[in-house]
Amino acid sequence: MKTTDETRPAGFGALLWLALATFSMGIDGYVLAGLLPQIAGDLDVAEAAAGQLVAVFALTAAIAGPVLSSVTGRWERKLVISLSLAVFVLGNLLIAVSVNYAMAMTGRIVSALGGSLLSAVVSAYVLAKTAPERRGRALSFVLGGFLAATALGVPVGLVIGQDDWRLPLFLVTGVGAVALIGILINVPRLHLPALTLRQTLSPLGRPAVIGSIFVATGIMCASYLCFTYATLIFGPRVGEGAPIIAAMFGYGIVSLGGNILSGRITDRIDPKTVIALIIGILIVVALLGTAGLLLPGVGGAVAAFAWFFGCAFFNGGSGVALQSRLGDIAPDSMSLVLALNGSGMQLGSALGGILGGLLLASGVPADGLVPASAVVLAVTMGLHLLVSRAAQRVPVA
Repeated sequence: MKTTDETRPAGFGALLWLALATFSMGIDGYVLAGLLPQIAGDLDVAEAAAGQLVAVFALTAAIAGPVLSSVTGRWERKLVISLSLAVFVLGNLLIAVSVNYAMAMTGRIVSALGGSLLSAVVSAYVLAKTAPERRGRALSFVLGGFLAATALGVPVGLVIGQDDWRLPLFLVTGVGAVALIGILINVPRLHLPALTLRQTLSPLGRPAVIGSIFVATGIMCASYLCFTYATLIFGPRVGEGAPIIAAMFGYGIVSLGGNILSGRITDRIDPKTVIALIIGILIVVALLGTAGLLLPGVGGAVAAFAWFFGCAFFNGGSGVALQSRLGDIAPDSMSLVLALNGSGMQLGSALGGILGGLLLASGVPADGLVPASAVVLAVTMGLHLLVSRAAQRVPVA
């Protein structure tokens, strides 16, 4: 049979450009959290308000992802990837040149519209264009671009953003533009069966699926409740600038390690058990971190780093187990439930940023966000155990 662009599998070259696209999204998703004081000062808003620039992206993406996936369901996949990446790049450029808070917020919404669709369609594309025996590695490689951004792109962005917080946004714009050119040239075309919005959301009618998605929401809510305002926790102990950059760099490296280890463990242990272990350990990390942050001087600084890196390792490892769990529950709707899982995680990120901002605005000190995350995780653990027990009683159709 003659090989056409439609039938050509996605080789390493194509996956590399897709990974670069997720890399640009990773920089965008994390770097602003490390520059809240600079953003707040330049745009003349409170730091809690600046934190909502992180939250609004996640909230918009959570809502828009499934809807836009349905609207573009009949479109060719390479075209959708290219258009969504272009919108994402345009939104970041708008933020970079913004002259006020409203313009920056508009840019975040625009970039979220493109980013949410990009994230959903890339996962579905990789699953459809890769041989079954290589899908796990291919998906891990492409989505690894997001985690690699926390280890490489974010520290670079924070370094260049100390004098001007807009420079990292120009970096995201540039990387995204390069990825777009590479995708247009190297990524094969692909048509998939079109799905209506009702079909896209149909897995949400299954309690085990919706419950598992909300478990992902809870984990991300607890994570971003603290991560969004991490500079406010570290600042009084280690100062701003280089120590904050070191913390963000370490976060990326440690989370990538957690992701790799979690993938290997999940191959050997039931994903729901791995999820329970991760949530339980994160609760312990939060409680120990709460106690450690009470220490004065160097002790408090060391405790802050230990808490932050502990969160990084187990939060980084949660994604593999969460996706594997959903794959076990709904194997025939893999691409759909992964897209919906992404929306659930974005929703959790948004809720975490919003909740953290509300707590800070109400007078809770930045350190108080750490025990608050433990409360969110405890509720999430209860939900996970409830969902797991219900799923055992109801056979999968």
